[in-house]
Amino acid sequence: MKKALLALTLFSSVAATAQKKPLPPKKPVAAAPILKTTIDSVSYSIGVNVASFYKQQGLTQLNASVVSKAISDVLSGKKTLLNDEEANTVMMRYMNQASEAKAKPAIAAGKAFLAQNKTKPGVKTTASGLQYLVIKEGSGASPTEADSVTCHYAGTLIDGTEFDNSYKRGEPITFAVGGVIKGWTEALQLMTVGSKYKLFIPHQLGYGTNDVGSIPAGSVLLFDVELLSIPTQK
Repeated sequence: MKKALLALTLFSSVAATAQKKPLPPKKPVAAAPILKTTIDSVSYSIGVNVASFYKQQGLTQLNASVVSKAISDVLSGKKTLLNDEEANTVMMRYMNQASEAKAKPAIAAGKAFLAQNKTKPGVKTTASGLQYLVIKEGSGASPTEADSVTCHYAGTLIDGTEFDNSYKRGEPITFAVGGVIKGWTEALQLMTVGSKYKLFIPHQLGYGTNDVGSIPAGSVLLFDVELLSIPTQK
């Protein structure tokens, strides 16, 4: 009987101690931002716009507190840690590095494609790396970089994805020879009116390491180009 009472007393003591032991503090729940004023809404909108822009450029990691400090320093007139020129240099260097990293797989695939393509019958390679195949040779004049030309064309990626086609639009396009990508500027001056060439343009003669519409950064561009006329030579 004494043992039972002793056990009951110990159990009661342990239970009481357990009840008195403080519970671990609850983690504070961050309050949702409240847009109370027009300035609040404008401020949040600026944040959305800036973050969305740089996310599209491939920048997905930012130190938000440092961004906030920079904004505060500028708005309050304090001396900034970087001046405008230094800030632009940092951003350009970082964005170029990010673009090059993103473009690496496409560049590697393009190099392999061009290395194999240049061995095909009829394909010629210029000193710049441009490759072309004469489908039809015309008998008219050749344009200079200062001329404008009228062309029909269709453009695809190396996997066959089409990104532009003037034939499907039902009308050719007129443009300045010196106002397009380097690969086109070079190729058009090799052509004569009435010619049709197939172009294989490496990324450095196309859009480089930039995404352009549906064209991924670092892409080799394939074009069927038909030189219809040179309006500036009439």
